[in-house]
Amino acid sequence: MKKKVGIIGSGIAGLSSAVRMAARGYEVHVFEANGYPGGKLCEISIGNYRFDAGPSLFTMPEYFEDLFATVGKKFSDYCPYQKLDPITHYFYEDGTRYKTHASAEKSADEMAVQLNGNKKDILHHFENSKKLYELTAETFLHQSIHHYENFSFIDLMKISANLKTLNLFTTMHDINHKKFKDAKLVQYFDRFATYNGSNPYEAPGTLNVIPHLEHNVGAFFPKGGMVSISRSVYNLAVELGVHFHFNTKVNEIKVEKKKVIGLSFNEVKREDNKHIDVAKSEFLPVDLVISNMDVAYTYRKLLPNEKHPEKTLNQPRALSAMVFYLGIKKEFPELGLHNIFFSKDYKHEFDRFFKQQSLAEDLTIYINISSKYEKDDAPKGCENWFVMINTPPHTGQDWDTLIKNARKNIIAKLSRILNEDIESLIEVEDILEPRIIETRNLSWQGSLYGNSSNNKFAAFLRHSNFSSKIKGLYFCGGSVHPGGGIPLSVLSAKIVDDLIPKK
Repeated sequence: MKKKVGIIGSGIAGLSSAVRMAARGYEVHVFEANGYPGGKLCEISIGNYRFDAGPSLFTMPEYFEDLFATVGKKFSDYCPYQKLDPITHYFYEDGTRYKTHASAEKSADEMAVQLNGNKKDILHHFENSKKLYELTAETFLHQSIHHYENFSFIDLMKISANLKTLNLFTTMHDINHKKFKDAKLVQYFDRFATYNGSNPYEAPGTLNVIPHLEHNVGAFFPKGGMVSISRSVYNLAVELGVHFHFNTKVNEIKVEKKKVIGLSFNEVKREDNKHIDVAKSEFLPVDLVISNMDVAYTYRKLLPNEKHPEKTLNQPRALSAMVFYLGIKKEFPELGLHNIFFSKDYKHEFDRFFKQQSLAEDLTIYINISSKYEKDDAPKGCENWFVMINTPPHTGQDWDTLIKNARKNIIAKLSRILNEDIESLIEVEDILEPRIIETRNLSWQGSLYGNSSNNKFAAFLRHSNFSSKIKGLYFCGGSVHPGGGIPLSVLSAKIVDDLIPKK
């Protein structure tokens, strides 16, 4: 008789875990409170416009190729993708514009000209980013850092010998500020802290590893949009016989004698972004549980009778986001798939996020336009704008006022820089904001990436991928090790897969 595993949540980590557990021969049951797979990696349609609702940058496709290879399949057969060139278009209020490219050298050429930088210094920074990745990836990203057997004497000696290179005791901004004279160039490299919702003025210089993923490996676009990634993993899981329970909420992880014995769950429907019970609670006995639910919600909602790791759960949360989905009745040739409109005062912007838990007037704006590659995502002559700003996590702010002011400032800024009345071009509109993210995706305080990395020991303060107190309980997803974002979430599923035989 097959052993059963219950997976809570069908985000990209939960889907990846489902594939890996099915490959191990388990009977896999995935419970998802929403009516669709993918978690944040889903889509919405407004009128004749389609939008990828959540993550919009695709890097490290080799992690998916590795996942599919576990069952003898090719990810690219399920989800064709192409390498981007150019990658991102950048804009400033003073008229400065530049693009980054698939070639690190080409990016350095353009950045040197437009940002008064030294090409040699920029390429050296890219190379240092690669070295950081090579130094840290195998030890800190590809395995559990909470399982002592994973650390060999050689690993520890290697890390000890390269502590200076890791820049643990210097902030990301200080490293970049010392390397580059031009404030815009510093701002460019500081922005990579937002890839995991952190503050470049507090996060350790180790986060300068992130540019490697984009500049040395590349950024990609999946045919059909970002939702094709989650769909491909879901389709593979279905082929492998995984049982999906949609519109089904897990109420409790049942534990006896410090061991998982099953899951209590019931069917729900959605009203006003809330899940409303429509059926009596049922019970499924399982041998293992893997929670892709935010670790804070997992403990506080599903393990009411167990001791909670409060020190870990109460770490400061990473940034959240506000997204305006806008159907625009015009095409803008100067815009690409990824576009950044930088603020004038980056330090003030992050002070408002993390010190005042609020928003600055002048904000850095990101616009994703998938219709640049998928023409059917918008009517002919139009574009689908995914307009995002970072926000602090939800701690009780007056979001209605913040949204109103942010929208006004965003539209005004884009109108100035693009020399167009953007308001008059908006045909359809919707919004995603921290309160909705928290209720729809059960992300504690609406944070996109779990705990922030604004601490040199942040990697070690993230919750492990297993429970040290409850046998048979594991964790995957952006709120646990190794961190947030698509690539690390996929890696978290691999780490769980590696841990289960050891535990």
